[in-house]
Amino acid sequence: MKTLITGSMAFDTIMVFEDQFKNHILPDQTHILNVAFLVPGMTRHLGGCAGNIAYTLKLLGGKPEIMATVGEDFGPYSRYLDEKGLSSTHIKVVPDTFTAQAFITTDIDNNQIIAFHPGAMNFAHQNKIGDASDIQLGIVGPDGRDAMIEHSSQFKALGIPFIFDPGQGLPMFNGDECMTFLDEATYAVVNDYESQMLLDKTGLTLEQLAAKVDALVVTRGGKGSEVYVDGSMFEVPCAPISAAVDPTGCGDAYRGGLMFGLTSGKDWKTSAQIASLCGAIKIEHSGTQNHEFSLQEFSQRYLTAFGEALVF
Repeated sequence: MKTLITGSMAFDTIMVFEDQFKNHILPDQTHILNVAFLVPGMTRHLGGCAGNIAYTLKLLGGKPEIMATVGEDFGPYSRYLDEKGLSSTHIKVVPDTFTAQAFITTDIDNNQIIAFHPGAMNFAHQNKIGDASDIQLGIVGPDGRDAMIEHSSQFKALGIPFIFDPGQGLPMFNGDECMTFLDEATYAVVNDYESQMLLDKTGLTLEQLAAKVDALVVTRGGKGSEVYVDGSMFEVPCAPISAAVDPTGCGDAYRGGLMFGLTSGKDWKTSAQIASLCGAIKIEHSGTQNHEFSLQEFSQRYLTAFGEALVF
């Protein structure tokens, strides 16, 4: 059985600002903001939430299927997917468009400023969930607005369990639309900022949001994550790291790990711990798809981090 991952495929340009943003932004002058950040370090990576999630899920032995729309410049990314054994069957090239592009600037505190050009992603609603077969679990990740709405509805209509993961797409939806997503979804995963945005948009508490899905996961960066399931909440700590090199894509790696756990029949605690370790391994590497590990290496780090054996 396969995992269907809907969301963005993108080229990520990552720049490092060797200072703190707060030292260069005057709070009382934001109405005339005009700030330039000197970024000596710059790299270009293959990314996008769907690609990033699929990459980590594949490392764990999962069977991801990516569903996305891309531009005519997608050739190098397509060849890379072939090399990694990742299927392009449900990736549609839209003529006369660019693949989505993210321009990410990170300061020394790991704060980020991101500019995003959606490009072909705006046509993602042309893809239909029903075109994929043998799907065990899906995810509605950040994508074109119409695509997120339609894919959520299609997953629900087909009876396929799926995760609602709005990410950077959350500001596109009002409270009623967010409630519809939660009514249709099986699970929801958000970071701490997105969780607060959901609370503001819906007027509900985290416990009330959690009651609308089978499980709600809130990631809180260096503070670990919270899992709301079966009417209660438990916390999962971050796995230890050697160094915090680049936070870009850590959330996607976490989701890849979580989906692997769920599709492998693991309980929520184990699944969230797998996810935590995936995020920890990713943050030790620059870029969103440059981390690697063998299953033996992963199992050893899991044992060290959580004091429990992990059987694949």
